[in-house]
Amino acid sequence: MTDTKTSHPETTGHEWDGIAEYNNPLPRWWLYSLYATIVWAFGYWIAYPAWPLVFDHTRGLLGYSSRAAVLADVATTRAARAVLGQDKLASADLAAIEADPTLLPLALATGKAAFGDNCAACHGTAATGRAGYPNLQDDDWLWGGGLETIAETIRVGIRSGHADTRTGEMPAFGRDGILKRDEVETVANYVLSLSGKAFAPALSLEKGAALFAQNCAACHGEQGKGNPEMGAPNLTDAVWLYGAAPQEVVATIQGGRKGVMPTWEGRLDPATIKSLAVYVHGLGGGK
Repeated sequence: MTDTKTSHPETTGHEWDGIAEYNNPLPRWWLYSLYATIVWAFGYWIAYPAWPLVFDHTRGLLGYSSRAAVLADVATTRAARAVLGQDKLASADLAAIEADPTLLPLALATGKAAFGDNCAACHGTAATGRAGYPNLQDDDWLWGGGLETIAETIRVGIRSGHADTRTGEMPAFGRDGILKRDEVETVANYVLSLSGKAFAPALSLEKGAALFAQNCAACHGEQGKGNPEMGAPNLTDAVWLYGAAPQEVVATIQGGRKGVMPTWEGRLDPATIKSLAVYVHGLGGGK
């Protein structure tokens, strides 16, 4: 706004450090937009649940409920799945699903979607894993790579709190005082020698073998081939869950490992768990 007598902009009378505040009104379109949002807010408060009460909340004239909307969507999805054959997936055994040309594509599509939503965050979108999270495309499986075994691992998890969870144990030999530091390095050198990766020629492989037999063979086997019944990995191949560098193997023996995988029973329905197992088994590493 401008004072027509002096041709100077009108001010509010406020001034600070020589800077005057002009009295410029807001554009009318902006004010009308503001008024419209206020009217909209009142309408929303009336039509939808909006105001919290002491023990409840206002319901709104439309009676809308986000929970009811989600339940309706879930019911619609289940009905669609039933038409596609999801009910058959839930009732069929895993071998029959893989052998059925109708059910297999459905299981693979369902499993792929479920993997992306629930498993890719740890195992990667391509299921190739990373340090501490297994590669599901190779043929190295802590608990076995059979179809039924994979499904069981998905169902109960590892250290998941499930009543039947898998619970393989890798002790902290160094931290808990079972082995001295030089013994940890000696047995690590021996373990790496099993796959041709010994790192310290000065360390006695004979002593390492003796330490291995006393402390490790009960789980990993006398030859270090592993034991799926206990979740103990094969130490003679080239696959190392936590890394094959000498310092990484030493760290594993020193501090132990306690990997965790959640149980998906209760979070995913039986058909989806079966589909996940079929999908993972079909990635190429399943046995």
